[in-house]
Amino acid sequence: MARLFGLIGNRADLGGRVLTHEADALRARAHGGPVLGWGLGFYQGGEVLMRRRPVDDRPDIDIATVAGDVRADVVLGHVRAATMGSLRTENTHPFRYRQWLFAQTGTVTNFEGFRDRLVASVPEFLRSGIRGETDAEVLFHVFLSFLHDRGRLTEALVDHHLVADALRSSLAVVDGMSAEQGGEPGSLNILVSNGDVLTAVHRSAPMKYRSFHGREDADAIIGDDVHLRRRTAELARMRFVLLASDFDEESTPARWKSVPEKSLVMLTRDAEPSIEAL
Repeated sequence: MARLFGLIGNRADLGGRVLTHEADALRARAHGGPVLGWGLGFYQGGEVLMRRRPVDDRPDIDIATVAGDVRADVVLGHVRAATMGSLRTENTHPFRYRQWLFAQTGTVTNFEGFRDRLVASVPEFLRSGIRGETDAEVLFHVFLSFLHDRGRLTEALVDHHLVADALRSSLAVVDGMSAEQGGEPGSLNILVSNGDVLTAVHRSAPMKYRSFHGREDADAIIGDDVHLRRRTAELARMRFVLLASDFDEESTPARWKSVPEKSLVMLTRDAEPSIEAL
């Protein structure tokens, strides 16, 4: 099965530790289904870095192990059970445009029936960056188009509400075209980030989040690593939020909190998630 997750916090040196701490919850299993692939995007030293593997034939994908050495305070990860597009890097999430990262689980209904028309609605300078076959990459570029219309595509700091509006507008366009083909709105979970904010759409498989803050959580993350503990000051101020979706419901730890269906979740480095109706 697929997996989608995003992490945002205020301690780049502990980001990988948080993911490793929740390795069991983030693990994805093939269950005899499609071959899995995975991708990871993160922000480090002002750069956007990517790791992507379009084919991984292991029955279990431990994405936390892949990310365990990452030194970043914003991470976006995806395990892909391919439903659209071949198994190649161009179809492997997350997708990137400049500082923006985007990943999705689920499928846009009747996408092939209006793909060309949807792509044509994207400004040419953005359209030329669509290199794969997936509905997710096209939806990402529709989202970028709405940011461009507001003149905020290349700005480092973008208000959460602007990102939320662009996501809502993108889904309205796609749902409208799907309805013209006789389809229902697609069951999608989405994560998007520019390295400053992390925003999620939940209207598909279960989505949950786990907050970490204060010395007690920091102690649990660091464990018995004395060397790290000695050089980690101000542990009480540590804060992270880890959000993930497409869980096996029966195996989800109780410490994770559920996100209501048809919600939009806004995450920052210094507060609990803000959740509102989509």
